[in-house]
Amino acid sequence: MPGDLDTHYPDAQSSPGLALWRASNAWQRQIRAALAPHDLTHVQYVLLASLTWMDRTQPVTQRDLARHAELDVMMTSQVLRTLETKGYLRREPHPEDRRAFALHPTKQGVELANTATRDVESADAAYFNTLTTTECASLTSTLQRLASHPG
Repeated sequence: MPGDLDTHYPDAQSSPGLALWRASNAWQRQIRAALAPHDLTHVQYVLLASLTWMDRTQPVTQRDLARHAELDVMMTSQVLRTLETKGYLRREPHPEDRRAFALHPTKQGVELANTATRDVESADAAYFNTLTTTECASLTSTLQRLASHPG
């Protein structure tokens, strides 16, 4: 019968999946707007910021970075090539693994990662400002638990 969806939810507003979808889309619009002046996509930003953070303590490989960001290795490779072409990172022989390259942000990459992070964190603050500190901490904890769920 047309218009008869077989669901156990009484209405669309009761679906946690739809609520997460809508909230995620609204948040992503804010992040895209924050990153637009930097000519970075969200994925480029995540990889550049993650690399800048991780590079402080250890040599970082493409695989390390993909694992940290929970991205596909091939997609990570393509995005890293773009960031390298833009002059935001460089590859050097890995000091411990002759088969791998260590990734390092360039000075320009570090500056961009820091500037973009300030804008992303401002966008986050604006988006989540309707939540109390306790609600925000609870949301973060809940999302972390969901993200670690094996599915």
